[in-house]
Amino acid sequence: MRRRNFLAATSGAAVLAACGAKSAPPLPPGALTGASEVLGHRLRQPDFPAPTETRRTSVAIVGGGIGGLSAAWKLARSGCEDFLLLELEGETGGNSRAGKNEISAYPLGAHYLPLPPREARATRQLLAELGVLQGDPDAAHPTYDERYLCHAPQERLYTNGYWQEGLWPTLGVPAAERAQYARFQEFIQELRQRRDGAGRRPFALPLALSSRDPKMRALDRMSMRDWLLGEGYTAPGLHWLTDYACRDDYGSAAAQTSAWAGLHYFACRDGEGQVLTAPEGNAWLARGLARAATGRVQPSALVFRVEQRKKDAVCDVYLAAENRSIRVIARELIWAAPLFLIPHVFAAPRPEWLAAIRGAEYAPWVVANLTLKAAPQTRAGQPLAWDNVLHDSAALGYVVATHQQLRYAPGPTVITWYRALHEEAASRPRRLLNTRAAWAEEILADLSRPHPEIRELTTRIDINRHAHAMIRPLPGRLWGGTRGSFELGRPGIQFAHADVSGLSLFEEANYRGVLAAERTLARLGVSYASSL
Repeated sequence: MRRRNFLAATSGAAVLAACGAKSAPPLPPGALTGASEVLGHRLRQPDFPAPTETRRTSVAIVGGGIGGLSAAWKLARSGCEDFLLLELEGETGGNSRAGKNEISAYPLGAHYLPLPPREARATRQLLAELGVLQGDPDAAHPTYDERYLCHAPQERLYTNGYWQEGLWPTLGVPAAERAQYARFQEFIQELRQRRDGAGRRPFALPLALSSRDPKMRALDRMSMRDWLLGEGYTAPGLHWLTDYACRDDYGSAAAQTSAWAGLHYFACRDGEGQVLTAPEGNAWLARGLARAATGRVQPSALVFRVEQRKKDAVCDVYLAAENRSIRVIARELIWAAPLFLIPHVFAAPRPEWLAAIRGAEYAPWVVANLTLKAAPQTRAGQPLAWDNVLHDSAALGYVVATHQQLRYAPGPTVITWYRALHEEAASRPRRLLNTRAAWAEEILADLSRPHPEIRELTTRIDINRHAHAMIRPLPGRLWGGTRGSFELGRPGIQFAHADVSGLSLFEEANYRGVLAAERTLARLGVSYASSL
């Protein structure tokens, strides 16, 4: 049960105990963390100390998420090691960072990577370099290290008091609705096989390689929910699943999400739903990329001013740990930070950039890691899986950090609970700013429906807030012409964030980072073998 005021509730518990009623245990301890909001919000205060040191480099990379790390990875692989990566946080990785305790590592954000399609060549090359993809990265269906392939059971859905296998609601679903499931699945399979005259798929990953067919791109102008209804899909289970998919990948409900993006979720991959995962989520991928930047990362660095000149770019950078500023002068600049920061940082942002950013919306997320004495119980239905989703919940369910461990006896574990705040925007956060106590109560209440024992099992709840976790693919944002100025870049500056694609996916960030690096290498006169 959610409480309006935790202090009042705990005071009331003493009264209940005095009357002989059993009081709820106190909240488990834990931390409330998030991105360096205080440091980031200093951009609103033009009182940074003047730079006292100048550093010169061939390439400055602003932002150490997957896009920035991918750019650094490609530069280093091509023999260009004269670069400096400027990262706001104390460590790189962005939404792919992780935490760890005495039981297990666990994700603070992104937690899996679906098997990448053939078009995602850079991602496949990375996986091959890390030893996870075995054999030819360009093969139609390469082999993957089984230690990273999600072990069975992979996913289950809690509905009507029962855990069913898979995420398609099937319990008690009438034949007419199941027929709609089948029709939708057949359509998705046809989309996966379809090619245009140039051999391009309607929904490729990265999306830049998708078909230019105007009929397909017109889907971007309507919402996923409206498309379903227009095609005669009324089955509640199908609407629930597509809404869940949009919230899971994009942080927005199906009624808010471009139909092109909604169909892309289902049709862009051909890995039969298999995913790569690890206890720490996608942090192993971020670390694999970051090795290429060893010794060339400046952490806790807030870039507060960028000026692009004829032959170079000037970045003024506040080093929070030292309370001083430095100036970085680079021949080439790769902007791998979120695009919404550009108006606050660039001395003279171009009008087309400002126009492209206008109307962009970001989804806030809350990710909580619960340390448990033992795995939660299953009272009816399928056993504990890696991904455990609750049908009648605003949250996205939880994953089990210890799922990939090969152990015979059950024991303590860590589960990671996800909630995309699809009902609010990062620019107008309300619930995101709730106290740790309020969030902990909501999380325990959500999980107590299938697991009444969850409060007694939980020894710690650590909550991580992501105010601007991902850009939302609102109708008209993907193919409405707003992204072009960032996709093309300009002499001396390239853009490498997933925001440029409009979809906050690992493969998109990886593609944008590698593309920015390859264009930069060409301008520097450095030869390279393309990874795209």
